[in-house]
Amino acid sequence: MDDLEEDLTCSVCYGLFTDPRVLPCSHTFCKSCLERVMQVSVDVSIWRPLRLPLKCPSCRSVAELPTNGLDALPTNVCLSAIVEKYQRPRSAACPEHPPQPLNVYCVQDRQLICGVCLTVGRHRGHAIDDLQTAHARERAGQARLMERLSGERWEDVCSLTQRLRLEKKRSEGLIQDDREFTAQFFHNLELVLARKREEFLQTLERASARLACAYDPLVEQLERLQEEHGAVMALSSGVESEESPLVYLETVRELRERVEALMRTPLPEIPSVQLTPRAEPFLREHWCGLSIRGLGDGPVPEICGPAQCRRLRSSSSAAVLIAMLLLTGLCLHHCAEEPLRGVGTLLFGPIHNSIMTLHTFTATLGENIYQDLLSFLKTLHWC
Repeated sequence: MDDLEEDLTCSVCYGLFTDPRVLPCSHTFCKSCLERVMQVSVDVSIWRPLRLPLKCPSCRSVAELPTNGLDALPTNVCLSAIVEKYQRPRSAACPEHPPQPLNVYCVQDRQLICGVCLTVGRHRGHAIDDLQTAHARERAGQARLMERLSGERWEDVCSLTQRLRLEKKRSEGLIQDDREFTAQFFHNLELVLARKREEFLQTLERASARLACAYDPLVEQLERLQEEHGAVMALSSGVESEESPLVYLETVRELRERVEALMRTPLPEIPSVQLTPRAEPFLREHWCGLSIRGLGDGPVPEICGPAQCRRLRSSSSAAVLIAMLLLTGLCLHHCAEEPLRGVGTLLFGPIHNSIMTLHTFTATLGENIYQDLLSFLKTLHWC
């Protein structure tokens, strides 16, 4: 086909021949191409004006044309027919029997077939028609075919399209509502969890405060003992270099009293602390199986620590009672006569004996307070 196209191409414009004309030298060119060539030849011609010169673009031979010009040249009818047939749309090849062209119309199946399909293929025995007749018949039926698209069914399609759009819009609105509800729902869950987390942390802070209440007084008491021990050691080191017998004896007496006081001071016992419940088992027991509905009612433990704080609070109450009794004794001591002093002795004698047995108070009231109370009661008893 490429070689055929080359033979059907004009050597001047390099396109397919259009209205091909034959020169006297037998070369063929497009009429429009010859008109341009003749125009150039006339501009430089010295020929008689009754004759129009034309030089062949291929062989350069000059031909005289009559006054009517190129219309006098014969048309290459055969070449025109070949070009026209070449420019027609080429028939497609049969997909089942290439390269057979689809040149027959099967009326039964309404499709183009090839000769092999008609004779030995699956369209064997079917009614057929030629392409031109089938083309005319189908073109006439196209109007009736398009009428089917403009009837009631098309109105149903348009109505259904509108309903689908409205339904889609409504569904998108529902999805947006669900999106907002979901965001608010989980935001509320976050608030509940944050509140429960804060309650847990506050519980742990209270447990930490109770630990400090139990241990800090004992640590402070031992630190005071350590300070007194250091001071006694420093005093002992200083008295060794003392040369004055009087000062030495006085200092040794003070040293002995302070050593005796240190040795008599009872040491506190380390409290046995049991922190219950612990966070991990409590959360596993009460929270792992908790439903979302009961999340806000999830329990928060009250962590039980040492009982030292309760003892300290009871000791403080006892100390207040003893202080009131002591104030009463002071009033009796300073304001009453001898009979009242006897009453004071009768009242505070048993208190003195009871205080001697309350060694647990020394851990909280301190050794110095205990000694001051004891001295005061002795004075009150013997005055």
